[in-house]
Amino acid sequence: MRRWKPVIATTAGLALAAGLLTTTAPAATADDAGAEAYTWKNAQIGGGGFVPGFVFNRSEPDLLYARTDIGGAYRWNEPAQEWVPLLDSIGWDDWGYTGVASIASDPVDPDRVYAAVGTYTNDWDPKNGAVLRSSDRGDTWQHTELPFKLGGNMPGRGMGERLVVDPNDNDVLYLGAPSGEGLWRSTDAGVTWSEVTSFPNPGDYVLNPDDPSGYESDIIGVVWVTFDPATGSPGSPTQTLYAGVADLAESVYRSTDGGATWAPVPGQPTGYLPHKGVLDEQTGDLYIATADNPGPYAGTDGEVWRLDTATRQWTDVSPVPAGGDRVFGFSGLTVDRQNPGTVMVTGYSSWWPDTQIFRSTDSGDSWTAAWSWGNYPERTKRYTMDVSSVPWLTFGENPQPPEETPKLGWMTEGMEIDPFDPDRLLYGTGATVYGTTQLTRWDRNQTFTIRPFVKGIEETAVLDLISPPSGAPLLSGLGDIGGFRHTDLTQVPSMMFRQPSFGTTTSLDYAELAPNIVVRVGNHVGEGTDPLIGFSTDNGAHWWAGSSPGGATGGTVAAAADGSRFVWSPENTGVHYAVGFGNSWSASQGIPQGARVEADRVDPSRFYGFHAGTFYVSTDGGATFTASAAQGLPATGEVRFAAVPGRTGDIWLAGGGLWRSTDGGASFTRIGSLDADNIGFGAPATGASYQALYSSGVVNGVRGIYRSTDTGATWTRINDDQHQWAWTGDAITGDPRVYGRVYLSTNGRGVIYGDTA
Repeated sequence: MRRWKPVIATTAGLALAAGLLTTTAPAATADDAGAEAYTWKNAQIGGGGFVPGFVFNRSEPDLLYARTDIGGAYRWNEPAQEWVPLLDSIGWDDWGYTGVASIASDPVDPDRVYAAVGTYTNDWDPKNGAVLRSSDRGDTWQHTELPFKLGGNMPGRGMGERLVVDPNDNDVLYLGAPSGEGLWRSTDAGVTWSEVTSFPNPGDYVLNPDDPSGYESDIIGVVWVTFDPATGSPGSPTQTLYAGVADLAESVYRSTDGGATWAPVPGQPTGYLPHKGVLDEQTGDLYIATADNPGPYAGTDGEVWRLDTATRQWTDVSPVPAGGDRVFGFSGLTVDRQNPGTVMVTGYSSWWPDTQIFRSTDSGDSWTAAWSWGNYPERTKRYTMDVSSVPWLTFGENPQPPEETPKLGWMTEGMEIDPFDPDRLLYGTGATVYGTTQLTRWDRNQTFTIRPFVKGIEETAVLDLISPPSGAPLLSGLGDIGGFRHTDLTQVPSMMFRQPSFGTTTSLDYAELAPNIVVRVGNHVGEGTDPLIGFSTDNGAHWWAGSSPGGATGGTVAAAADGSRFVWSPENTGVHYAVGFGNSWSASQGIPQGARVEADRVDPSRFYGFHAGTFYVSTDGGATFTASAAQGLPATGEVRFAAVPGRTGDIWLAGGGLWRSTDGGASFTRIGSLDADNIGFGAPATGASYQALYSSGVVNGVRGIYRSTDTGATWTRINDDQHQWAWTGDAITGDPRVYGRVYLSTNGRGVIYGDTA
């Protein structure tokens, strides 16, 4: 499953100056914009994205953190059995800080937690990375900007952990950097950082040196650091440390003088990349899980090695020997802190027929697998899967054996045994968090149950939202997992959109006067053959596929007010229209390729388009468009517009400002003080005759989510500094049935909705 890159990447604002400044995020004020108390929640989906790492605190039971590649970090709430989001305070200009490259929990002071943040090391993310530090378990943060970028959503993001706290002297932290920046250290609890200049190898491995985007051509770098706590004492730095580097020749380094000097460990394995390095402190064995690819998707080979740190003897303890049925790399490495010699590892890149998890209770001398082959295509499994709490994890598939649904997983790079409870295991996949509280049944040859442990984690990239006046209150268009119909915002839907099935929904619309008619368009994720347009006549409960004009993909789509016809502006070809449900498409005339399209909400014959500063109008059902004479509209940047329900020709356009037309797009007037990113409509306030307006934008220098109840004359900020969710520019809509309710998109924190408090 691929992760989404936000369109804000090139327009996110000014980057912080490089250096080692220590700052506290300033509190924005909205005195000039008004403010109103709101409650904010997620529309429940139950995961949806890649969770590459978990960190248990080693001194306090049930203190556990998870990191995601684009959706921030979370802390486990044991009594509620759910995850608590920790980075919702990240603002628009710092959107890259929601990509968490590593996370560290202080084993000496459990109140302290750190996160290494930054989403991309190429120019998609304009800012340098940072280390966030908290003394209240992530409720509030301070940050130190780094003089280089970090890549929470880059290749190799499942390796690690890159960021660690010295278990003897918790003022000392280490950070492995990408991009050839080497190894870094802080001696003041993360406030300032300096390079460990004695570290000899910043790594040289790149996934694809010919990638012009820089995404696959950046150096993966130093990917993990592991301490040997026995070589230090409380208050004094640990003396022996190990570090893993993405290098095919020399990848494991050791320091025996508190990080002052480093040297490659003699006799180490070569030819693979060290995804994980974990020390069993009771036995003195250091385990290394390797692969021929940095992951998290690919990998066709790898090994698992054990280093006896006393004798310095290396042993190949790979669960599948060379020449065997080994078509994957290894990661997801963890040891049982209560039972020395018990170690587990994943075949993270095994997709067909499933991922694989291995367990050893004799330090890797022998292994058992989560599943094994019976009489082909049968598989014998030690586990059962219970996804009743997140039923869409079956993906609605009906695969042929030996594949099954739901899968045990894929992209299984993060896996941890609870250091206080040998029965609790958690691991991440490309779509959720799985786990069990019955792990030791494995050793007794008893079946154990694996189920989602994902409540509270919502990691989807939201591209479009609609709230029809009847039927389900919310339908969403998502990256990677398509989208959902929410009949109850507090319940996980049973299934994503299917038939047709395509991974990313870029646009959806409903017929205003016949809201049971819904249309959606999108793109495939990976290989797919279903048509990329779907229709529904029961409010999105069931779908069927239309035809695609000329292999059209993605883009925007609009439904006529009565559902009699549709206009589609694909991303790879010109605008087309269809009478009926898309069995036959004709090219629209007079409108350029790439235009955004919308429908009038009253007149079925009227459609609108916008491209590069010009507004377009069709009065013949999308067959022909005419350029409006309207002047002064934004010619560059992201522009979104929408027509108001119940009012013919009433159109609002957002893009660095806000404009309104009441004459069907013939002319526009700049409205108020809001620099708007998007615009949506909801039920009017009591006593008002016009819809409430909602927008993500800026008023008097204060960025926020805003509402207007007086046709845009004044705006009230309805979010606060603790609820910013980074990038909120794609979609926003009010609820036509509930005054004050607003739904908004995020790039990694799912669908957020708010109600007046």
